[in-house]
Amino acid sequence: MMWQSASAKISALETLYLFPITSIIRLINHMTSENQTGAAEFFLLGLSEDSELQPFLFGLFLTMYLVTVLGNLFIILAISSDSHLHTPMYFFFSNLSFTDICFSTTTVPKMLMNIQTQSKSITYTGCLTQVFFVMIFAGLENFLLAAMAYDRYVAICQPLRYTVIMNSHLCGLLILLSLFISLVDALLHSLMILQLSFCTDLEIPHFFCELVQVFKLACSNTLSNNILIYLLTSILGGVPLLGIIFSYIKIVSSIPRIPSAGGMYKVFSTCGSHLSVVFLFYGTGLGVYISSAVTHSSKKTAVASVMYTVVSPMMNPFIYSLRNRAMKGALRKLLWRTSFS
Repeated sequence: MMWQSASAKISALETLYLFPITSIIRLINHMTSENQTGAAEFFLLGLSEDSELQPFLFGLFLTMYLVTVLGNLFIILAISSDSHLHTPMYFFFSNLSFTDICFSTTTVPKMLMNIQTQSKSITYTGCLTQVFFVMIFAGLENFLLAAMAYDRYVAICQPLRYTVIMNSHLCGLLILLSLFISLVDALLHSLMILQLSFCTDLEIPHFFCELVQVFKLACSNTLSNNILIYLLTSILGGVPLLGIIFSYIKIVSSIPRIPSAGGMYKVFSTCGSHLSVVFLFYGTGLGVYISSAVTHSSKKTAVASVMYTVVSPMMNPFIYSLRNRAMKGALRKLLWRTSFS
């Protein structure tokens, strides 16, 4: 009974996320208009400057973006329309799907527009807004993966208390807390960028305004900015990752106590899907920062960034739907109703 209202909650995700975000965006626009640093616009160099390669890149990223949006949208609709999936696990998964749509929408459409118009420019306000959104949705994905790991830990290690612990109030609180922390983190970095002065060479060797790349263009001292980003990334990225590791250590230690083969299959199917998404997100994210530290090639770092900003959100729906029997059943029902409606 507690999760019968899950459909209404899922349909209200846009309001939950976008109301505080749009309010802060208005604040950023107001502050940028009052605090211009001489930077009228930046230039996104993209993944390649080869003109013959641009049509291929446009078609590739347009296809990936459409697959991401449609795939995650089908997941949200399937969960909201199937009462059997109105549980905490799928509630978090629907939030993850919505976050993936927003994450890709933050970066890919601007890249496609620049390729189509043969323009590389992005306004100062637009660049700052893009940084803000990327930080929010990357942080949300990070916290949601940790919340999903905790949900699996409670379901497997404390099954008799699962409905008591993972109640609707706790799940809603975890979503709100994740959103609040991500908003504060993104706003703090955005306000720090407002204090910087920028040089005349404003070319970003990337396909979106990535925070570290923006710092490299500043004429003023960025020591405090760099300390802040590495400190917050270590805390806000490390703590959820440690929570995921701790949850799975407990899950693995409890596997021998599962009596039936059906119970073992359910554990491996749900945990396997989640672990695949975790490895994809954290592996590609860490790979980008390790490659940026090892190599001085900004182009290689930009290509690596495609993995966690574009590929990961596109692959998540397939990972969950292909490895989850309940999810496949809900998607079949949704496609059947859609085809004959």
